[in-house]
Amino acid sequence: MATAEATMNSKSIIEQFQQYVVPNYRRYPIALARGEGSYVWDAEGLRYLDFFPGWGCNLLGHCPEPIVKAVQEQVATLIHVPNTWYTEAQGRWAKLLSERSFGGQAFFCNSGTEANEAAIKLVRLHAPKGRYKIITFEGGFHGRTLGATAATAQPKYHEGLGPLMAGFVYAPFGDLAAVERLIDDETAAIMIEPIQGEGGINIPPEGYLAGLRKLADDHGLLLVFDEVQTGCGRTGQWFAYQHFGVTPDIMTLAKSVCGGIAGGALLTTAEIAPSLRPGMHAATFGGNPIAARAGIAAIEMIENEGLLEHARALSEIFRQRLIDLQGKCELVRDVRVLGLMIGVELSIDGTGVVQGCMDRKLLVNCTHNTVLRLLPAMNLAPQQVHDGCDILAQVLQEQAG
Repeated sequence: MATAEATMNSKSIIEQFQQYVVPNYRRYPIALARGEGSYVWDAEGLRYLDFFPGWGCNLLGHCPEPIVKAVQEQVATLIHVPNTWYTEAQGRWAKLLSERSFGGQAFFCNSGTEANEAAIKLVRLHAPKGRYKIITFEGGFHGRTLGATAATAQPKYHEGLGPLMAGFVYAPFGDLAAVERLIDDETAAIMIEPIQGEGGINIPPEGYLAGLRKLADDHGLLLVFDEVQTGCGRTGQWFAYQHFGVTPDIMTLAKSVCGGIAGGALLTTAEIAPSLRPGMHAATFGGNPIAARAGIAAIEMIENEGLLEHARALSEIFRQRLIDLQGKCELVRDVRVLGLMIGVELSIDGTGVVQGCMDRKLLVNCTHNTVLRLLPAMNLAPQQVHDGCDILAQVLQEQAG
């Protein structure tokens, strides 16, 4: 595997960005040049242990060999054809996802927000006439396009964008009675992340998702699970809904579905799927041969290497290390773990902790100001878990003074 770093240094790369790239991201002052497994190297050749690879997309680590091989083979054979034609890889990818979930059929796109836009359209197309409202949840996050932004019940994402798309009503996460009060004759669906990711790794109360399923059934609503962050093995099961014994009518996927290649999907039942009829929705690059081959390779890699079981084992190591840290460090208010979705709630702003970890060559994320969010690769070595937790413990103890 190649080990050469970038030909430009971080300073010159950053200067080029400042001149030519729209400044819509807050970026760290580091230019990353290559990655392998759970490590990345910057343009100067410094190595970092990455506990947040690809913003949750790189569940199999950086440049996993089966994904690299599949993409290399495919890009030399057929890069892209429109969805007016059939390709073997797209059909096989749909079959593999269907068999590992609740059956049914797949619509392919390129990202999580696109998958959620497709879900919103499908809800409206399938609902009886006059029903169009979708109940979503405070603290949730569904994407950056206007429809997905309207579905996201966080005012900070709405600033300056009004008027938003109509039809979304918001309920507190975890409150069944509040959801029931919001249901009326215009309600078509309930849409929820089974575990809130950007909202702070919020795990639903026991029986909550089952309660939503019952409300949906009692009122003739569709139940939509946004598994963009939770899906494809992140939680130690193929999909998070499998932890709770609650099956959605529609499920959206992206992030890790293609092992780091851009891709997204909507899965729904064979009864609901025909409502997304020809001419009503499309994605030009959706299900393209490269994404499909990567998606197939990701599923095969997880199964061939026993990574669901490995993820569950890693989860317990993280849980024990972080609960131990909570007992020793007054800054840690709560630890929330399901599989490799890990939240560490702090009593202080987490910005300094993220920077302190980065200074020690560990990459982590902070969301909602006070929750450290870890979305590590499911093929981490146990020693890498300990190495990273050692750094995190050191930084938090220093912050505690």
